[in-house]
Amino acid sequence: MNSLEEQLKVAYFSLTPQEKKVADFILEHTYDLVTYNSAEIARLSQVSKATVSRLFKRLGYKNYKELREQTRHLRQQGVPIVESTDFLATDQLFLQHYEQEKQNLNLLIQQLRTSDFSAILNRLKTARKVAITGFRNSYAVALHLRQQLLQVRSDVSLYPYSGQTLSEEIVDLTQKDFFILFAFRRRPSHLRHILQYLKQHHVPVLLVSEESASVLIELSSWHIQIRLESISAFDSYATAMSFCNLLSNAFFHESYDDSKSRVQKISDAYMGLDELE
Repeated sequence: MNSLEEQLKVAYFSLTPQEKKVADFILEHTYDLVTYNSAEIARLSQVSKATVSRLFKRLGYKNYKELREQTRHLRQQGVPIVESTDFLATDQLFLQHYEQEKQNLNLLIQQLRTSDFSAILNRLKTARKVAITGFRNSYAVALHLRQQLLQVRSDVSLYPYSGQTLSEEIVDLTQKDFFILFAFRRRPSHLRHILQYLKQHHVPVLLVSEESASVLIELSSWHIQIRLESISAFDSYATAMSFCNLLSNAFFHESYDDSKSRVQKISDAYMGLDELE
């Protein structure tokens, strides 16, 4: 189904003058539409509730409630949609934010207790190469994990290099390596093809994503679910960063005898190159 905005633009010139008032209001409030009810839309558009109802039915919706549910579904897919205009006015802003982040982190901890976390650590320790990939919002998380792991083991790469394609990188990966993919919502469609290729070549894969990535989960060796929910429009990646911290720390302790000498060599290099204050 086309977006509401696209539907309105296609139908616009066939609308009545009163319906056009409603359409104009909706087009100006596409990303915070769910904060209004049908009566408010009618009042702010200076039309009757019946006009609002007729317009939504013309567009193929049973009622305004159906449209709101569709809009909330878009939010779950990662579209930054505001669901409450009272966000900045509330006295409970910081508490709400804290509680939501805590819920996200609790879900991660509960899942890790039942996952084969030790197997992931073992693969991280024994892998010849560790390749980490993330696109769009996932890129920052992937980069952070790469920087942490690179301090305690060698051959950790972020694929692809800036401006390059991925094929030249993954073609050398084998079952002796480890591929970590961060694939949070609004992810590129080609990720499925990447994982299919890796599975065909027996490359172990850790997928870190929200639960809706079902097709990718089936193609992965391990899956860690990260909840991205926040109290408003934008997804929160605090839990994703927390997972990177946990994984890096756990790996450092798991491989401490080998890793501590690398940490010292890097520190010596910092001093020799005078890179840090």
